[in-house]
Amino acid sequence: MGELEFRLLNDFQRDFPLVSEPYAAIARRLGTSCDSVLETLARLRTHGAVSRVGAVFRPNAIGASSLAAMAVPAGRLATVARYVSGFREVNHNYEREHRLNLWFVAAAPDAGRLRQVLRAIGETTGIEVLSLPLVEEFHIDLGFDLAGRRAAPGDGRALAGRRSGAAELPKRVSGGPPPRIAVSPSGQRLVAALQDGLDLVPRPFAVLAGRAGVSEGAVLETLAAWQALGLIRRFGVVVRHHELGFGANAMCVWDVPDAEVSAVGRGLADEPAVTLCYRRERAAPHWRYNLYCMLHGRSRPEVLGKLAGIEARHGLGHHPHAALFSLRRFKQTGARYGVPAELRHG
Repeated sequence: MGELEFRLLNDFQRDFPLVSEPYAAIARRLGTSCDSVLETLARLRTHGAVSRVGAVFRPNAIGASSLAAMAVPAGRLATVARYVSGFREVNHNYEREHRLNLWFVAAAPDAGRLRQVLRAIGETTGIEVLSLPLVEEFHIDLGFDLAGRRAAPGDGRALAGRRSGAAELPKRVSGGPPPRIAVSPSGQRLVAALQDGLDLVPRPFAVLAGRAGVSEGAVLETLAAWQALGLIRRFGVVVRHHELGFGANAMCVWDVPDAEVSAVGRGLADEPAVTLCYRRERAAPHWRYNLYCMLHGRSRPEVLGKLAGIEARHGLGHHPHAALFSLRRFKQTGARYGVPAELRHG
């Protein structure tokens, strides 16, 4: 990977310029041309290293989403996974090492549509779908430092951008509904238009504005306001870890007493190796775990070494736990909270 490729992938996952000609602004910062930036991003996207350039929204703030799991017979796995991936609402779909071997994330404009999708999958396949909605987030998708230069645990995570100074949305009240932000009809159109990311053209926000039926200025103002509010967790280059050499990833889970899980989760979120960390509802009797974190590495031993260190530092070894390594990726896209009715599947 050349310096330009690395800088585009690593430095612009956050702090993407919200200006009329963002790629030209990036080019000035990198000492190159706008055409070179656009050509490089297009090549990286074609090769799969870049998923899209766009927004990562805070889960459940504008729509409804849930992690889901299924125990699919091995002989049916490819067929069932293909059916599940066919829903536009499904954005991530993986095979993992466990009896519950198919794991996917579904996001929809509202809870009713989300329930409809999960019900359709269960009824059509004849396999129970476990829904594991988010209860509390500790660290969710604020980027992935390809250089591995994150600071040591407990220092505030400035490099990773976890505490960017943006206002936080209200936390979910235990047992209550997730926090939501009212979005205007024009805002909903903008969310829908953002689903596939920005076009790789000199003025992408003007193209986005045309799709949403608003002005370019309104798009830039709205995105900046959403970032300040925390509705958009980050705006920038969204990378695919596997294509960048991080071929091993594990969803690590623990069964932690409810009275302790928030404190433990906040500690895990401060670990340099943790890329995602959150609490989800259990699904007894099939799934007992409530604390999750994602670990990525270039090899399975590397990930297991990170996991062992984390468990030792946080006293997690005595809690029931599991590490579900990813075996196959069936689908990975951005969440689709604004899905046109005529495009809905199922």
